Formats: sequence, structure tokens, C-alpha cells
Amino acid sequence: MRRRPVLGGLAIGVILALALAAVVVSGGFGATASAYAATAGCGQAPALTSGTHSITSSGQNRSYILRVPSNYDSNHPYRLIFGFHWVGGTANDVDSGGTDGYNWSYYGLRRLADNAGNGTIFVAPQGIGNGWGNSNGQDVTFVDDMLRQLEAGLCVDPTQIFSSGFSYGGAMTYALACARPAVFRAVAVYSGANLSGCSGGTQPVAYIGLHGLRDGTLPIANGRALRDTFVRNNGCTPQNPPEPAQGSLTHIVTAYSGCRAGYPVVWAAFDGAGHDPGPRDGCTCDGWQTWTKDVVWSFFTQFSSPAPPSSTPPSSTPPGGSGQQIVGAQSGRCIDGTSLTNGTQTQLADCGAAAGQRWTYNSSRQLTGPGNKCLDASGQGTSNGTAVIVWDCTGGANQQWNVNANGTVTGVQSGLCLDANGAGTASGTKIIIWSCNGGANQQWTLRN
Repeated sequence: MRRRPVLGGLAIGVILALALAAVVVSGGFGATASAYAATAGCGQAPALTSGTHSITSSGQNRSYILRVPSNYDSNHPYRLIFGFHWVGGTANDVDSGGTDGYNWSYYGLRRLADNAGNGTIFVAPQGIGNGWGNSNGQDVTFVDDMLRQLEAGLCVDPTQIFSSGFSYGGAMTYALACARPAVFRAVAVYSGANLSGCSGGTQPVAYIGLHGLRDGTLPIANGRALRDTFVRNNGCTPQNPPEPAQGSLTHIVTAYSGCRAGYPVVWAAFDGAGHDPGPRDGCTCDGWQTWTKDVVWSFFTQFSSPAPPSSTPPSSTPPGGSGQQIVGAQSGRCIDGTSLTNGTQTQLADCGAAAGQRWTYNSSRQLTGPGNKCLDASGQGTSNGTAVIVWDCTGGANQQWNVNANGTVTGVQSGLCLDANGAGTASGTKIIIWSCNGGANQQWTLRN
């Protein structure tokens, strides 16, 4: 594999088609998204800076390269993108961009992020033996350990964590989509295969796969198989998406239809370059001018653009303790876990200082209260009317929630909206999940 894959011009028609098919989803509640989605590093002096860092993981000394925006603001939660190297490659190859330099840093995404306002943190992990064998899940654990360090030391938006990788790095990105679906908002797999495993692999993750017809290293059938995992998981309508003809030296990008809201699947097939993340149309060459960087950047950023650093920062110590109140737009009352006893159904209550009204959104997409309690869809229910209760945090999909730009909160497992039962506004109105219908009783805002 070249250490610098070079690339070709942006296909405007492809981007327009992708944009039309995209479902725009954010990681927060309306204008307060950045205040809601924040890690321990927010509001604190940064504990990490750009450069190479070491960390102990699974008893081994591991390393990664970090790129923090030059205008870093500790009161602004940032998007975080991992870039995984190919077999024989290194973290430095991904970070530096190889012989193409800055233009191809992080598969071209870093330059686009800087052009868009410098709102992204980039991480290039180093694989053992320059690969991603993920023996006994050790590379997934390495990512877990990096995330803990990054979220403690920097202000990261936990709803805006992404992964990208080429070849073996694509395999590692696929493994993360399988094993950590509640952590990664979306992934981009360039010319990948199932080489690093797929522990779990049943939950939805927004997925884009890119693969060449002439790939003689990891034939395109491998990429199709990875893609189809998430066609199934994301509830998309199965199809055989069009691919360019051999010898056409072009590419075709297809956005699947029927996917669950917020979990699109996109397939980009190309003819020309072989095993390569940076193909260019009209030749068998590659380069940083490739269309792939623009397609992947558009795919990642559809899920929201982090608020600019000049936005109002969250309070580092909200009144009434840690966490924030979830306030009903219709009722003006707060979601309350009352006694925080397992099995207690949450309800509306007058907003006050009660601990049961304080919730924190974490990188696992859990809404947690004091005492390691989580908002939970009772009995792992996925049907209208399922009670939203308080329960010990287990990591189950029924305790994972997406917080969206339109003010709704949707269950990862069910796809249903957090709902004040019967459009009630009185104290004691029970909280349930229900099919999203645009009602004001399904709209929520945050308050410190």
C-alpha cells in the first residue's frame, strides 16, 4: 500500500444525491446540544495537546497521535474522528498524510475540517506490529482506553465520535462499529474486510463503505459483506446498488432507502485504482484530490456541525448538582426519576433541586442519574407505551438514547420517542416511549 494515496475531483452530482438522501441528525437538544453533550474535560484546562501520547492498555504500552484544533476552546464540545492505518502503515502516515502532506492528513478529512472552522479533534492510533489483529478484543479495548483519556482531558462531544480507516484500518473501523455501536455515531470503511472481528454486530451504526472493483488485495466482495451487515442492522431496504462498469474509470455513490432514521447506509464503488482509499476518476491513479474525502466528510458532518467556540459555554457546575434537567417543551416540567429506585417509572414534576431530575449524557449514549442509574425502556420494550423507568446502568441498547436537533430523544433499540403520556402536562404524568409524531409532548430542552 502506498504511504500517500493521491486523489481526483469532487463529483457534484454524487454529493447532491447523497445530500438529498441524507437524514440530518444531531447529537443534542436543539440550540443547547453542545451544553448537553459534554465530557469531563469541558470547562477545564486541556490535559492533552497535539502530538504523540502513550497509554497502557491490556498491560501493553500503546501510542496514538493527537491533533487538537489550533483555536481549541475548553467550553466547546468537539467532534472526534479516529483515523486507522493500513497493514504496514503507521499512525504517522495517517497523521502526516505521507508524501501528500497536510492535504491527505486523516484521508483528507483534516484539511476539510480546518476549512469548515477547525471544529474537529483527530486521533491516529498505532497498531501492534503495524496491524489491527485485535486479538481477544485488545484493540477495541485500546480504543476504549484512549476515549477515556481523551474525554477526561479534552472537551469532546460524545454524540459526535467517528471512525475511518483503510484496508486493515477499515477492518478495525468495522470491528468498532460492531462492538461499540453506542459510542460511534458513524464510520467510514475504505476497502475493508472482516479481519479484526465483529463482536456484537447486531446494532445500528451509520455506515459508509468505499471499495474498488479492481481491488486485488481485498476483493470488493469483502466490502459488500461488511456493508450488508449494517444494511440489515439499520433496517434498510436490501438492494444491489449500481456499480460502475469495468473500464469506466468512474465511481457511483448510492444511499440506501428505508433505513432507520439517523442510521443511513451509503455504498461508494469505483473503477480505476485498485486497493486504494484515494481513487481519481478518469485514470488508474490516486491522489489527495480524490472524491472520497468529500463524500466521507459530507457523510460525517450531516449528523450535526458542532457549535462555534463563540457559543454560550455550559456551566461547569450546574445549580442543584451535576447533570442537567430535561424540560418538556409543552409542560415546562422536568423528567423526574423520583426515588431513583430500580423499576420506578419516570414522570413529569415541577423542576427543582431533586437529584432525580439531574441527568448526564455519556459516550455510551446513556442518560445517567446519581448512583449509576440510567433511563431505561422497561423490559427492553420496543412498542408504543413502554414505560421509561430508572434502572442500574447495564449498557443495554434499551438504555441508549439519541438526542436530536429537533428536540426529540429517541431510543437506540426502539427508534421511538421519549413522550409525556397522553400529551399530559401535569405533575405525575408518566414518561413512555411512543412513535415519533412531532407533538410538543415529545420535545425536550435542557437547563442547568
